[in-house]
Amino acid sequence: MPQLYDEIGLGYNRYRRPDPRIGAAILRALGDEQSVVNVGAGAGSYEPADRAVVAVEPSMEMIRQRRAGSAPVVQASATDLPFPDGAFAAALAILTVHHWPDRVRGLTELARVARRRVVILTADPASSLFWLVDDYFPAIREIDRRILPSIDELAGVLGEMEVRPLMVPHDCTDGFLGAYWRRPHAYLDAGVRGAISLFSMIGDIEPGLARLRDDLENGTWERRHGDLLRQAQVDLGYRLVIAHRGS
Repeated sequence: MPQLYDEIGLGYNRYRRPDPRIGAAILRALGDEQSVVNVGAGAGSYEPADRAVVAVEPSMEMIRQRRAGSAPVVQASATDLPFPDGAFAAALAILTVHHWPDRVRGLTELARVARRRVVILTADPASSLFWLVDDYFPAIREIDRRILPSIDELAGVLGEMEVRPLMVPHDCTDGFLGAYWRRPHAYLDAGVRGAISLFSMIGDIEPGLARLRDDLENGTWERRHGDLLRQAQVDLGYRLVIAHRGS
């Protein structure tokens, strides 16, 4: 969806800074694979620095935000990767599958170009529970059910998989939808919302923002969710999916 990120991607890297704990989990999922294609790479968060990486990104706005010296990038779609079969030891896709115009075709492409391993960070629509969605923006739930692949869908394309929960730390530096679960005031910031693609998909967000603002001011949010303020990390349904392609 290059048009989406060409429009909302301005200043994206101010809010979407890689979190080292999430980065470590992704590196563990990649194992020792020494060549990686990062599909839907965005501005380059979480690309390993200790092995050969090629990035694939459709949005020129996101490509412009890649750091100097980062991995070489090809402007292309996940649904039509310009590489031969088995060109890389591993294929990586981080919080991107839900944006692909044809998920099955994109997943098939990942499996085609990866000789040994496919690693995907996604959210499981069957297990994601989050106060922001449940209390203030329930439309996100319906959007998630439409755009997020189920675990069964992933397995149907990729075959046998390992699925690991990805815990979200309370001070997560990567501002995806669930990152501010213990910092509710952050969702009132237009810059924070601008780096979260789902807010651009739900139409009128003002009623939800007004309820959140009121609940924070009158103490309703803390009465409902104050127990979260004592937690260091939570499971919001984010999952690392690892499919082994061969030896």
